[in-house]
Amino acid sequence: MVPGARLVVLGKQGAGKGTQCVRLSHHYVVPHVSTGDMLRAAVKQGTPLGRKAKNQMDRGELLGDDLIMEMVAERLRESDVRARGFVLDGCPRTVDQAERLATVLHPVDLDLAIDIEVPTHQVLRRLAARRVCVDCGANYSVSNPPMINWTCDVCGGEVVQRQDDTEEAISRRLELYERQTAPLIDWYRSRHQLESVSGTGAPDAVTRRMVKVIEERRDRRGGRLT
Repeated sequence: MVPGARLVVLGKQGAGKGTQCVRLSHHYVVPHVSTGDMLRAAVKQGTPLGRKAKNQMDRGELLGDDLIMEMVAERLRESDVRARGFVLDGCPRTVDQAERLATVLHPVDLDLAIDIEVPTHQVLRRLAARRVCVDCGANYSVSNPPMINWTCDVCGGEVVQRQDDTEEAISRRLELYERQTAPLIDWYRSRHQLESVSGTGAPDAVTRRMVKVIEERRDRRGGRLT
């Protein structure tokens, strides 16, 4: 069996993190731990966290570290994650979250953080064209719609433009990324845990680049990532 891995995927909104995280989770046979999926479930269920999250996400804002890390820590304690690892999508988004994540994972640290690099003008175009299933979160675009009448190919849910994919909300999220999330690149680089790959081109090509840097790192360490 393919060895497991403990991975974090970074990048601007619209860089393709969700798509690549799913692909990596299948390749390494580990859970895809998506804060976005967990938050959408909470919003749909109308939990207190979900109601608070909806108000902030609709404004293009990020949730507070305490709420995010409580949710992530609970998920990372589950048996499937402990057995083989995970691909973490949407967290950490700040250096403080990264420090808290390292504490949650102790004594077995993260294997690797991968930064997907995509120019800002490309992610703006991608996000403006993005459409999302309201039920399962599957991603589509105006150039790659579902097969039938904006009904999700995966679960049959309605496919819509997210309220936080308006031009104003997109600009707000990118500003937050530059201020809060971009410093993670330097933080993980200082810990020798960072690899960067280009996120331009076809999804298959991006996946190959990501697997390549993971396996090259594993080879350099005699079959281990850390």
